[in-house]
Amino acid sequence: MVRAFVGDSTITRLFGIGAQLTPPGVAMSISAVVSPPLVTVAMVSKYIALEGVDGSGKSTVAQALVARLIASGETAILVREPGGTALGEVVRGLLLDSERLDDWAEVFLFAAQRSELAREVISPALESGTWVVSDRSYYSSITYQGRGRGLGEDKVRAINEIGLDGVVPDHVFVLDVEPELALSRQEDPDRIGREGVEFQSAVRASYRGLANAEDKVVLLDGSLSADEMASKILEIVR
Repeated sequence: MVRAFVGDSTITRLFGIGAQLTPPGVAMSISAVVSPPLVTVAMVSKYIALEGVDGSGKSTVAQALVARLIASGETAILVREPGGTALGEVVRGLLLDSERLDDWAEVFLFAAQRSELAREVISPALESGTWVVSDRSYYSSITYQGRGRGLGEDKVRAINEIGLDGVVPDHVFVLDVEPELALSRQEDPDRIGREGVEFQSAVRASYRGLANAEDKVVLLDGSLSADEMASKILEIVR
């Protein structure tokens, strides 16, 4: 069964260990009592996020990837940020359609809708063994608000990770496209999509820095077709 969301929990310990010591004067022994493994997001994570500058083709690749997963017999859902929940869709309108928005208000609005999406949709899906493909994730805020707006990548990351409470992508794929080309592809850009080449270049540089710093962040050649990129992604995550 496929559910598409169209409109991007604290992880518990795997084992509980209890140590029991013998009385003083007697040879000490330690017995470990191991509780049954708990089902956690970490154990069942199949969470893939697609990232990139505006116009890089994330939505097309996300749809192709979900289709490929379903065709192979997997259960998969597609989510987008901002959006994906009743609250998220309202916040999406504020974020993308407002004439102007304070930079920090932008950060917290993105974080709020993201937290709701994680709890209401993504976490339950992962716990059931469903693949989650997200058109954007909190890595967008790290790059767009952290670097693009100049608010600080570490600060923006910390704000988002508090709300996500451990529900974060297992794999992050960045569609690497020249900002000039990506912006020229947009037919009806939103407020953020109307930011110029200088802004999008800063975002791209941030993504590249994240790819150098984190193994789970992978750059993909944005000139490849959607099917070619989906194939490369599946080769990595399976």
